[in-house]
Amino acid sequence: MTDRPAAAPLVVAPNLKRRLSGVTATVLRLIPVQAGMIDIRATGPGLPPGIPHIPLWRAALMPRDRWRVWHARRNTEMALGLILRGLLRRRYRLLFTSAAQRRHTGFTRWLIRRQDALIATSPQAAGYLERPATVILHGVDTTVFRPAPDRAALRAELGLDPEAVLIGCFGRVRAQKGVDLLVEAGLALLPDRPRAQIIFTGRITADNRAFADELQARIRAAGLQDRIRFLGELPWDRLVAHYQALNLFAAPARWEGFGLTPLEAAACAVPTVAARVGAYESLILEGDTGSLVPRDDAPALTAALARWLDDDAGRAAAGRAARDHVTANHAIEAEARAITAVYRSLL
Repeated sequence: MTDRPAAAPLVVAPNLKRRLSGVTATVLRLIPVQAGMIDIRATGPGLPPGIPHIPLWRAALMPRDRWRVWHARRNTEMALGLILRGLLRRRYRLLFTSAAQRRHTGFTRWLIRRQDALIATSPQAAGYLERPATVILHGVDTTVFRPAPDRAALRAELGLDPEAVLIGCFGRVRAQKGVDLLVEAGLALLPDRPRAQIIFTGRITADNRAFADELQARIRAAGLQDRIRFLGELPWDRLVAHYQALNLFAAPARWEGFGLTPLEAAACAVPTVAARVGAYESLILEGDTGSLVPRDDAPALTAALARWLDDDAGRAAAGRAARDHVTANHAIEAEARAITAVYRSLL
């Protein structure tokens, strides 16, 4: 479903950022599911083919025949919604979803006060909104994120070692994501575990180039550059395939809004070792689908990874349990239905 000449959807979901981010990924995975529940379109630059969308100019000139929902997830999108309603007199109900678990800036609080409704992606995020919010946890599309039927063949296709015990950490390469903590753990663990390898995916921005270069220098000094690798930013389909190729996922972030990556890994039958930040404690069953460690604690991360690296059978069982847990409790359809119910309450 794409743009149609007379398209005037009930819900517009702006995505005003061209590059892939956690928020963009949320929009891209939710819209196709929600489109089966309500008339919704995304708008913004760089949307991939197949996503129901309308041009931004059309969203700005929507007919005034009825109320519609403008569902923002960023400050820029909240601000644009206010402009569309206040200056252009479009009949938009304004909805904002927040994942942040910190006190918002004064400008963000000003924008939030002018929204008609709020969604928080966790109880912790709701606590920072200073207004009532509907808590809706993120879900994952278990038909897209699913175990590979033949992991060895997939790895061969991706250029990954079929025999490795492969740890992945996906997201932008920066200190907030705890990338340095996982490198430190890898430097301690890999010399005594010849099958173990680590891959990172994600963009390295200019302001994080020195951070990444220093980590790669440490890896080269240890002679592990072939076993701890940075693969860069990957297209969506390749990213899914790399999840499917893993044996273990690591999410050692120092802070996080929600943190969807452990759910995506779990849906691919991959257990996760994660820090106790964001919503991770709500997503991971300690000892059953992975492990939780204190924030910013490299020794604890190292010990937890060692446990799973050294137990092939336990790791495989945890992966199966993770897939079952996500399918039962965190399917994207439940998230889409809950958000759609908020839309309908505003229309």
